[in-house]
Amino acid sequence: MERSRFFILISMAIFVVALAVSAAVTDEHYLLLSFVLIAVALLPLFARFERRKVEARELVLLAVLAAIAAVSRVPFAPLPSVQPTSFVIIMSAIVYGAEAGFIIGAIAALVSNIFLGQGPWTPWQMFCWGMIGVTAGWLKDAWWMKKRLGLLCFGFAWGFLFGWIMNIWYIITLPDALGWQLITVAYIQSFYFDLAHALSNVFFLAVFGSSWLKILVRFRKKYGLLSVV
Repeated sequence: MERSRFFILISMAIFVVALAVSAAVTDEHYLLLSFVLIAVALLPLFARFERRKVEARELVLLAVLAAIAAVSRVPFAPLPSVQPTSFVIIMSAIVYGAEAGFIIGAIAALVSNIFLGQGPWTPWQMFCWGMIGVTAGWLKDAWWMKKRLGLLCFGFAWGFLFGWIMNIWYIITLPDALGWQLITVAYIQSFYFDLAHALSNVFFLAVFGSSWLKILVRFRKKYGLLSVV
């Protein structure tokens, strides 16, 4: 467990450095950066699997959950920031751990943007959704996360945190000199989008959280998928 957490921290550090370098140098090679970050996101999984034999069905499960998280975003595209992607990532991480949540989040962002449009924002979305998975996996055993209200607060908080991190990319791309006034305006403008994301997380967790939890736990117990070792 400690080794896997170490690899997650290393992967997150590489994510941050890569995003910073990309923003400082150029945003032209965002697609290449996205695939590099996918490889980075897989490091924690490899660290976890090196202690036992890799089962193809576990990789298939991760691929399916990532696909669901990605495709579920497409029908909600006309509603800015309203989507069940974060919900799927949170529930997957709670059941299967931080490594799975990290990978599902990163892949979901890349795959969903195949339909919605790739751009320099893609690696940042990969990082944000990966972080949602990581934190949900790390906090899944906390007493307040096991409470309905605690889970809803977690989803609500990440609705805003997601937007606040994405604002960093937006601010960096602006041609004007950075200043507190510019930063304040950027965060004020994003408030309603962040609120929509937060409320949609609360809605999906409140309505579908229990049923998803039962289904995912059943798969884990019945087939021994992604069991913590």
